[in-house]
Amino acid sequence: MPDGTNRMRTFDLAQDAPSWTGDHHQWRVRIHAEPIVNTPTDALRSRQPSATGNVIPLRQRESVCPECPVLALCLPANLAAEELGAFSRQIDSRRGLREGEALFRAGDPFQALYAVNEGSVKTSILPEDGREQVAGYYMQGEIVGLDGIASGRHTCNSAALEDSVVCALPFASLEQLARTMPMLQQCIYRMLTREVARNHDIMLQFGIRDAQVRLVAFLLDLAKRCRRCGLSASELTLRLSRAEMGSYLGLNLATVSRALSRLQDAGLMQVQGRHIKLLDPPSLKSLVAGETPRTHA
Repeated sequence: MPDGTNRMRTFDLAQDAPSWTGDHHQWRVRIHAEPIVNTPTDALRSRQPSATGNVIPLRQRESVCPECPVLALCLPANLAAEELGAFSRQIDSRRGLREGEALFRAGDPFQALYAVNEGSVKTSILPEDGREQVAGYYMQGEIVGLDGIASGRHTCNSAALEDSVVCALPFASLEQLARTMPMLQQCIYRMLTREVARNHDIMLQFGIRDAQVRLVAFLLDLAKRCRRCGLSASELTLRLSRAEMGSYLGLNLATVSRALSRLQDAGLMQVQGRHIKLLDPPSLKSLVAGETPRTHA
């Protein structure tokens, strides 16, 4: 075995290996050659993923929002040009997420809200039995992370359902800016109101007894949100898997699959994998209206 000074040499295996006999010694040469590139601390750091590796740089922060294609759907949609510039400068970063990558986890300190710029994101909780319970599904222009406002920590997990991009809005800066911008304050109130209404609708969906009608109500809500994003309201691409849909609606996987099959057999929709075409939206709406509680109607 080489001494301490020899270990710090830069080994060329093709040249140095002959001076060491046996495969065992050649293997040791390769091991001790590795730290030459980095110190042990640097080597460890180089193997860890960068915390900012998926952050998309912002060239001019004041121009981020005015040039954004989903501005009309997002929180600052109704701000005047000068206010929009001030809001845009508060955006901390745009972060790219791969499918399945976590945005935040339950227990993480709450620091920012996240506006979905591209793709879609889900939130979920993990009960004691270890089975994921999907709690929310967010599309372009919608805000994720409101769960952390009350306690200062996130109460659920959030992950990308597909390759996505989110804008980070530091909440402390947002609060400070809202004190000087009445319109931004109104935008925040409207956002919170929409979230309350969405949670109310989810509770109503859970109150629907028929699993098939519950699924139709979800698909019609998804169609409405797709129309708001400028997408087709009749041809849907599901980002949630059938199991995730079932978790979101309080149904098991087999029940979701049977309900989709029955709806297709009835000629109300066409199902091909994750692609669903709503063939008769008026009949689907009538189906939901007949089962949904009067308060919802």
